[in-house]
Amino acid sequence: MHAEDLTDLMKPLLVYLSIFCLFFTPIWAQNSVIILEGNYQGKSLYVQNPFNSGGVGFCVTEVKVNGNITTDETNSSAFEIDLKAHKLNLGEKVEVKIFHKDGCKPRVLNAEVLKPRSSFEVLSMTVDADGTMKWSTKSETGILTYIIEQYRWNKWVKVGEVEGNGTPSGNEYTFKITPHSGKNQLRIKQTDYTGQPRISKPVDFVSDIAECNFSPVKTNKEISFISMTDGKPSETMYEIYDQYGNIVKKGYGNKVDVSNLPRGSYFINFDNKMGEFSKK
Repeated sequence: MHAEDLTDLMKPLLVYLSIFCLFFTPIWAQNSVIILEGNYQGKSLYVQNPFNSGGVGFCVTEVKVNGNITTDETNSSAFEIDLKAHKLNLGEKVEVKIFHKDGCKPRVLNAEVLKPRSSFEVLSMTVDADGTMKWSTKSETGILTYIIEQYRWNKWVKVGEVEGNGTPSGNEYTFKITPHSGKNQLRIKQTDYTGQPRISKPVDFVSDIAECNFSPVKTNKEISFISMTDGKPSETMYEIYDQYGNIVKKGYGNKVDVSNLPRGSYFINFDNKMGEFSKK
C-alpha cells in the first residue's frame, strides 16, 4: 500500500478523533472549583447557580464537604448546602469545594456563616493581687483573639491579647497585667467579622502598689515618676498627649524623655491619674 493511500485512510479517523475531543472533553478538564474554609456555625450555605456558558444545564457539577460528596440537589438555579447533614460539631473546621464548569461561576450568598463568631460565655474570671488574670469560658465556635482591657484614665485601655481556643467545651486562659495603685478593673472582649465586640462583665481587684506622682511640671528634658510612699522612683504605664489630643509618647517606666517634644503644654496619664506639664 502506498503512503498516499494510507494517508487517505487515516483522514476520516483523524476527523472523528477531533470531533470526539471537542465534544467529549473529560469533566475534570472542564471544571473549576471554589473553595471555602472556616468553622461550622450551625447554618447552611446558599448558592446561586447560573446556567453554563452554553445555555444548557447548570454551572455547578459537584459539591464536597470535608472531602465527602454531598447529596444536595445542584440541578437548579439556587440550592442549599446542608452542612447539618454531615454531622459536624459546632466550631468544627469545614472545607467546602464547589466544582463548576468553565465559562460560568456560581455565587455563594452567605459565605460569612463559616467565619468564626464571638459566642463565648464566661464561666469564671478572677485576678490575683499581683495582676494574674484567669478566666474560663464555654460556647466558643471559632478561633478569635481575646483582647484584655484595663480601665484607667476614664477609658478602657488595651493591655494585652490571648488567642482563643475556639472550642465549645471548657477553655482556660491566663494573662499577667500590670496593676496600678488602688482599685483595678479588667475585662475581656472579642470582635468578629460583624465588627460588633462581645464584652465580658468587668472584674475588680485592689492592688497594694503605692501611688505615684510626676515631676517637674515644667521641664526641657524628662519627666520622672516618684512613689508617694517613700519618694523613690516608681514604674508606671504612661501616655502623653499634645494640646490637640494627639498621643505623642506612651510606654512603661520610671521616667520619660521629653527633650524631643516641641515647646508647649501637654497632658500626661500615669498610674491611675491624669495631669499636665509644659515643655520649655
